[in-house]
Amino acid sequence: MSEKVVESQFQITGMTCAACSNRVEKGLKKMEGVKDANVNLALEKAMVQYDPAVMKPSDITQKVRDLGYDVITDKKELVITGMTCAACSTRIEKGLNKMEGVVQANVNLALEKAAVEYNPSAISAKDLIQKVEALGYGAMVKTEENEKEAVDYRENEIKKQQRKFIISAILSFPLLWTMVAHFSFTSFIWVPDAFMNPWVQMALATPVQFIIGKKFYVGAYKALKNESANMDVLVVLGTSAAYFYSVYLAIASIGSHGHTVGLYFETSSILITLIILGKLFEAKAKGRSSEAIKKLMGLQAKTATVIRNGKETMIPLEDVVTGDILLVKPGEKVPVDGEVLEGTSALDESMITGESVPVDKSVGDQVIGATINKNGFLKIKAIKVGRDTALSQIIKIVEEAQGSKAPIQRLADKISGIFVPIVVGIALLTFVIWYFWGDPGNFAQALENLIAVLVIACPCALGLATPTSIMAGSGRSAEYGILFKGGEHLEMTHKVNTVILDKTGTITNGTPVLTDVVTNEDETEFLSLVGSAEKQSEHPLAQAIVEGIKEKSIPFKDVTEFENIPGYGIKAIVDGSEVLIGTRRLMNKYNVEIDHVMEEMEDLEKQGKTAMLTAINGTYAGLVAVADTIKETSQAAIKRMKEMGLEVIMITGDNKQTAEAIAKEAGVDQVIAEVLPEGKAEEVKQLQAQGKKVAMVGDGINDAPALAMADIGMAIGTGTDVAMEAADITLIRGDLNSIPDSIFMSHKTMQNIKQNLFWALAYNSVGIPIAAIGFLAPWLAGAAMAFSSVSVVLNALRLQRVKL
Repeated sequence: MSEKVVESQFQITGMTCAACSNRVEKGLKKMEGVKDANVNLALEKAMVQYDPAVMKPSDITQKVRDLGYDVITDKKELVITGMTCAACSTRIEKGLNKMEGVVQANVNLALEKAAVEYNPSAISAKDLIQKVEALGYGAMVKTEENEKEAVDYRENEIKKQQRKFIISAILSFPLLWTMVAHFSFTSFIWVPDAFMNPWVQMALATPVQFIIGKKFYVGAYKALKNESANMDVLVVLGTSAAYFYSVYLAIASIGSHGHTVGLYFETSSILITLIILGKLFEAKAKGRSSEAIKKLMGLQAKTATVIRNGKETMIPLEDVVTGDILLVKPGEKVPVDGEVLEGTSALDESMITGESVPVDKSVGDQVIGATINKNGFLKIKAIKVGRDTALSQIIKIVEEAQGSKAPIQRLADKISGIFVPIVVGIALLTFVIWYFWGDPGNFAQALENLIAVLVIACPCALGLATPTSIMAGSGRSAEYGILFKGGEHLEMTHKVNTVILDKTGTITNGTPVLTDVVTNEDETEFLSLVGSAEKQSEHPLAQAIVEGIKEKSIPFKDVTEFENIPGYGIKAIVDGSEVLIGTRRLMNKYNVEIDHVMEEMEDLEKQGKTAMLTAINGTYAGLVAVADTIKETSQAAIKRMKEMGLEVIMITGDNKQTAEAIAKEAGVDQVIAEVLPEGKAEEVKQLQAQGKKVAMVGDGINDAPALAMADIGMAIGTGTDVAMEAADITLIRGDLNSIPDSIFMSHKTMQNIKQNLFWALAYNSVGIPIAAIGFLAPWLAGAAMAFSSVSVVLNALRLQRVKL
């Protein structure tokens, strides 16, 4: 048998020379399933011939990335309509993943969306939509406009389901009445003669079966046409069997005074009614599971006051462009991310950063969109607008996390993919056993049991078990300022047993402050001279000293000369006096006697402080010390991590003495000091080699490699964009308590997923045999099936009430 060979083109970036293209080509050719590979350096393209039965485009993309290069892919989110159960989402996902050029496709039943990464040089978004439509569903690329349409569609769908349920319930009630009256213990119930007439029953059941139940027939037809089966197939088989057998009995009853017993019109009608009721509850519950996104979107300002052509104009938020000058009055929301040009105020940033105390803002300070201006008038310049604002980025991360899959979901996907054909087989076997051996010749009993098996086995609960928990867990975490970038990170985080904390900006505030002043001179005069000299320097430590002196309301003096001496310190003429500020080497260079203060200076350095000696007119006058102080919450957070059984390690480029002083104050027992930026990733690797699951927490560009290397990278949200991009989790609040909080939320979410999967599988494992034995009436099976899906969604929604 000849092997099928597919040729695909991949756009590669990062190649700089012939050695790069040769490396990629050799790497691809070594892959199992690759027949040939040709890499063109000039065009930055790779033509790969491969066997689709052995590998997928995603394998080729991953190989190129493992070799240190990248493949240009596009990502699109599709809004899917028409899915009814896990088998539907599995079929769409399989169909998309089989397409040439698709790197990876994830379909989320709960969100009714598909996230597709694909090779734009091989296929387009239009091809993806056509594929979904060919499978019998609707699809459109998600945009801001049709996202609203999708929400409206869901609301309309709920209203439509409500109407269908009411009509179905009204038509089914007389049939339910007759069924209840047939039980021996309810034989006293009076039933109108008309309701016992088979033709009246048929007249009531037919609209329910074919008008209310039309969507089930359409769904089943599309599924079977594409050689697969879903929930609709089970419902159609079960209800049609009951309905058409009843029609047969009704026709057979002609000539017997128009009355007959043993009809099953009520079975088919009540089943459809209960299934629609279950779907209605499910749709409402699923709507609640995306409350986190709605809350975040609700934080945005709707309008902005902009100055254009010298006039104040109120415009919609979406019309604001970068560079616009905006006015923000007290009590108003800041429309977009920007910079203060005029005014002072305090801003409530709690909705973004979690910081409960209003933050003072003045000229030059950055402001975040959606924060509330408490008391002053501000004029700001728009820096980031639309999708670039901090809030929009947060919403994007939460949406992507909710739409992604946790690895645990693969189990549910595999089961639901083969579930329906197996159930149909069990149902037919049940019928045969009952008809020939259980109650020989009793067609009605055998049929009832077949219907009960078909109906109770719907795999909806299985398909909803994981995505609803991921949605609720990631949404609740976002409300606490913890942004998981994907379901896989939400699953992995609870496995972490070692946490590496970067020092600067993570354990500490990241900005040095003036901590000590030691002098025998008049302190005010001493600090006035020191501050005046340091004000001329741009060094961060100099700025810390100046800010500390400003807070003491000490005036500065005139500076006539200033010299920065790299590696030593500074020299300045302040108000006629020569001022030297710096290291021991600076004092030695100018022959200043400092032996008597060395012990005091070393004590300060042991505390993790940087001490700077000062001489005035050639004589030692005192010293000032600055330190990067630890955050108020660091000690308590590190204590919590230890109580959770986590191994906590601090890593820093600082000297060992300073690092150990900070670690001791923060409560960290292990310190890795004097590490170069590139060495941090190596330290992570060494810990992983010992079998540890490592979380790296950092905030700077130099932390990015280590964040990417760790099992879980956590970026402090107050840090750089590069660090946040490299991380798996962003901790917006900049508070180390978010680390144990994120591990706790991961644990709670995984616990919830396991509960859902257990109940979904246990429900089917127990329900199918009970139905097959004959202990479950079809209408009870329908009620139980509806309840299983709703219970799974409601259990997932418990995560939205978790308190941290």
